[in-house]
Amino acid sequence: MKNLMISAASLAALSGHASAMPSAVISAPRMDAAGSVEKLLADVKSELSRVTDDVRRTAENALAEAQKTGTLTEETKNTADKALVQFNSLSGALNKLEGKLEALESRSTDVEQALAEGRRGGGAAEMTVGQEIAASDKLKAYIAGGLSGNLVLQPQSAITTAAGSAGGVIWPTEDRDPANMTRQKLAIRSLLTQATSESDVVHYSRQTTRTNAAAPTAEGGAMPESSYGWTKETSNVKKIAHVTHASDEALADSGQLASLIDSEMRYGLDLEEEQQILAGDGLGENLAGLIGEATSFSAAAGLPNATRIDRLRLGLLQLALANYAANGITLSPIDWAAIELLKDTQGRYIFGDPNTLKTPMLWGTDVVPTLSHSAGEWMVGNFAMAATIYDRQAAEILISSEHGTNFVEGLKTLRGTKRLAMACKRPAALVTGDFTFA
Repeated sequence: MKNLMISAASLAALSGHASAMPSAVISAPRMDAAGSVEKLLADVKSELSRVTDDVRRTAENALAEAQKTGTLTEETKNTADKALVQFNSLSGALNKLEGKLEALESRSTDVEQALAEGRRGGGAAEMTVGQEIAASDKLKAYIAGGLSGNLVLQPQSAITTAAGSAGGVIWPTEDRDPANMTRQKLAIRSLLTQATSESDVVHYSRQTTRTNAAAPTAEGGAMPESSYGWTKETSNVKKIAHVTHASDEALADSGQLASLIDSEMRYGLDLEEEQQILAGDGLGENLAGLIGEATSFSAAAGLPNATRIDRLRLGLLQLALANYAANGITLSPIDWAAIELLKDTQGRYIFGDPNTLKTPMLWGTDVVPTLSHSAGEWMVGNFAMAATIYDRQAAEILISSEHGTNFVEGLKTLRGTKRLAMACKRPAALVTGDFTFA
């Protein structure tokens, strides 16, 4: 049993050595101190390994004795208790030594780094503000002079955002939502009737003749004959499209880039669609726009026609004389602003208090200011009756490397397309003009 146990005196000395040595070394790190702790740590690990084996054997003997006799002798019990106490003591000493050795190594690294910075021209170690003031020659002279008068000290070691001061813990704020360019409100399409097409051509009929001969007729008399006629019309589906290119790296490294491009390309398609709906000239792949199909403004004689409001009211009158009730007025935001700025002879705004939010409206008809109109250009009409949009293919964005030399250059091509047709079935339901006054 003497080989099993280490004396209490030895254990105490070992623990004392382990706790005393590192604290002395920490205040002044030395390589020999670290080496001593490492040697002591190795000795404790070796002793702990031996004691662990002895504890295991003691436990196995105790278990065998208990199974054989049903109980343990007092000697076996005391041996096991002492072995566990020794094991716990050595384990505690080992943990202390490992922690102190780690502190030693960290401190030694800090000192080596400071010395290295000094050798690189960093000069003396940076002083705190308090240390700098205490070592100030001005302060020493002030004290030697009997503390008379005022003393202003400007320490050079103030904490700043510079590197080496507080700069290492200051991180920039990163806002990952991109500040995209503004987008135009697209309102013209919503004024029209919406439909779909399953072909590349839309056929429809438009009435072109109505000769009404209805009249009072005597019994047995010949009835007057009326005539009606319809013309078969077609509207071809047109394609609006564009492409852009992005590198594989850009798409892979920016999680939101693909969705941003997708959104931008869809907006581009819709913007061109609105401009085509309003002002397409019908040539080539262009739509036949509303302005080109609408009836030209012709002022009724004898009525005021000197202001923008006068002109729009006469346009509504022309529409009413064609038996259509307007459901919208479209014009440039510049012209609408000019209308809202009109004042009476006393300087009061005709449209009431500017602080009051109102829906743009004239004579009970909604006004739609849009940048798709040029300044000075306007249109009134029953847009829902006048034209129908036939969607053949909704906006679609596809990504592919199969374009030109994309594959070898590591590029992707993004293609956006939409297909639609527009039929202006009742041109007389639209009246268009300008604000040019003689």
